[in-house]
Amino acid sequence: MIKRVLQIVSLLIVLAVASVAGAYAYVSSWLKKPVVDTDTQFVVERGENFSGVVHRLTEEGLVDQPLLLKAYGRLTGKDTGLVAGEYNIESGSTVVALVDHLSSGNVIQHAVTLVEGKTLAENLQDWSDTRLEKVLAADDGKLEAILKISAPSPEGLFFSDTYYFEAGDTELSILRRAHQRLLDVLNDEWKGRQEGLPYKTPYEALVLASVIERETAVPAERSVIAGVFVRRLQKGMRLQSDPTVIYGMGSAYDGRIRRRDLNTHTPYNTYRINGLPPTPIASVGRESIHAALHPADGKALYFVARGDGSHKFSTTLAEHNRAVRKYQLNRRDDYRSTPLPVANEATVQN
Repeated sequence: MIKRVLQIVSLLIVLAVASVAGAYAYVSSWLKKPVVDTDTQFVVERGENFSGVVHRLTEEGLVDQPLLLKAYGRLTGKDTGLVAGEYNIESGSTVVALVDHLSSGNVIQHAVTLVEGKTLAENLQDWSDTRLEKVLAADDGKLEAILKISAPSPEGLFFSDTYYFEAGDTELSILRRAHQRLLDVLNDEWKGRQEGLPYKTPYEALVLASVIERETAVPAERSVIAGVFVRRLQKGMRLQSDPTVIYGMGSAYDGRIRRRDLNTHTPYNTYRINGLPPTPIASVGRESIHAALHPADGKALYFVARGDGSHKFSTTLAEHNRAVRKYQLNRRDDYRSTPLPVANEATVQN
């Protein structure tokens, strides 16, 4: 009888060991099982706990044993180590690799660019199909209050550059960074400015920098154009800059500047107003700010687009008028005002 009992006990022990070994083998195999056969994106939301993540992983078909995953998270401590953000789950990733990745903080980085020469509204429109969350409009009046901007307009107060962000970030988070960057660059350039410039404040220099930004896309011309504008300001001459006319026209601009547009008074039409426009007219980069504060020496007071993206600079009005007749009144077939063709090119018509 005792022998029989011992045999039964031994059999039970063998079965138990076999069951444990089988379970261990199954769990080990499951943990090494690929969860996806193609790259997949998954977002760990801010404040989301491990149980919630497991539930969504199961719903999205990445995990088929949620209880095992929860147990694995509890045993390894991974259930408290998740980092919020958007992750790229690479093809062939195992369950273990998946959990490790969601705890790594190695989230996907997206990018947006504040383009030089574009208005804030245009840049925000360019961002409309990005992963940034939309929280404001360029002209809704909230931006100045949120960022505590004392300038009359947010236009031009955001440094042109490429900015990286993670899923869940907002337009406002980018604009905060871009505004601070603009202040840092502007103040740095202001400290090293040339003497005798016709600006009382860094903001006035920024205004002219935005006009320079819109006038040329040729890097070597920025300081030369700045020199023309500075000399005109010093002599009490109007800037007579077409981009300021376009900005003042707003939505009425259809790609052409007519004679009547040059004669129409707006706060920004430098054919009609003295001095600088009241605000910047576009986003700027460091190069245009530097040019406004370091204008090139010279005697030129006028310039006109040649049609190949560059400009002809003139010292006298008579010389300028000859250049206008040559380059504007008899335009080449492939005429353009920038080095590369752009839409909505300005032309002057009677």
